[in-house]
Amino acid sequence: MKPPSRVPAPRRGRSGDAPPAPAASSPSRQPAKPRSSSGSPATPRSSSSSPPTSSSTSHDDGSLRLSKRMSELGIASRREADEWIARGWVRVDGRVVAELGSRVLPSQHITIDARARNAQAQLVTVLLNKPVGYVSGQAEDGYQPARVLVTPDRQWREDSSGIRFLPQHLRSLVPAGRLDIDSVGLLVLTQDGRVARQLIGDDSTIEKEYLVRVATRSGAPLPAEAMALLRHGLELDGEALLPATVEWVNDDQLRFVLQEGKKRQIRRMCDAVGLQVLGLKRVRIGAVMLGALPSGQWRYLRLDERFVAVPAR
Repeated sequence: MKPPSRVPAPRRGRSGDAPPAPAASSPSRQPAKPRSSSGSPATPRSSSSSPPTSSSTSHDDGSLRLSKRMSELGIASRREADEWIARGWVRVDGRVVAELGSRVLPSQHITIDARARNAQAQLVTVLLNKPVGYVSGQAEDGYQPARVLVTPDRQWREDSSGIRFLPQHLRSLVPAGRLDIDSVGLLVLTQDGRVARQLIGDDSTIEKEYLVRVATRSGAPLPAEAMALLRHGLELDGEALLPATVEWVNDDQLRFVLQEGKKRQIRRMCDAVGLQVLGLKRVRIGAVMLGALPSGQWRYLRLDERFVAVPAR
């Protein structure tokens, strides 16, 4: 089997891309706990560790897979990029590249055919107000995925996107993030890999805002020290949580703003400080609000809406 080709370009003395990190195992549903102030410092990885497999071997010239580079640049998801490459819709420095696995240098110029842009323009993103009793991903334990609610009769009458529902909009429509079965509010489903990467990619810092109805187990007011821990100082599964905005909205409701989304994070954070969660609703992701969208209904993301707000000029 011949190795993947690299699009010709001047060689550069840069290190290659690192092998991918192993997939994380599913976290157990243990409550969060205060972070230890005397935790052991991180230790450097041993230089005698096993070498990467041939599929992830670094290249001394600094090249990386074309599909990966396209994903990094926000041009397309990796799967989408591979489809375009196979169709001959991708050019590197003006030359058509149609071989999967081809490699490029970061300095090379990538352009896509108008047909690829047209195909991408047809992809839709759906905003759903998920009710209790639906899982955000695949069906499990007899519960249906929230995706089954995306039907013509459940489209919000006040949807101002101007997009008409088509059966093809359900093809490859997947959740970009999770929302627990017993939580409600804004859930994003998308066909667009760029949107998914923006919301749940490893480098995503997009805020998610929640309204959480709580009660202390003791019946006494929440101590100031506990509130301080909710804002910063807890860890989940041995990993420190990022700082969060947490404030009282009224006597029994907290507002959380997070920049990460670990499994059942808010519930486990509350459990760690003696709070019982009575209700949890996500009301915002980035610059996109749930607004008046009724429970169990959905609408399309408008062309003028962005999860990351564009600064005014």
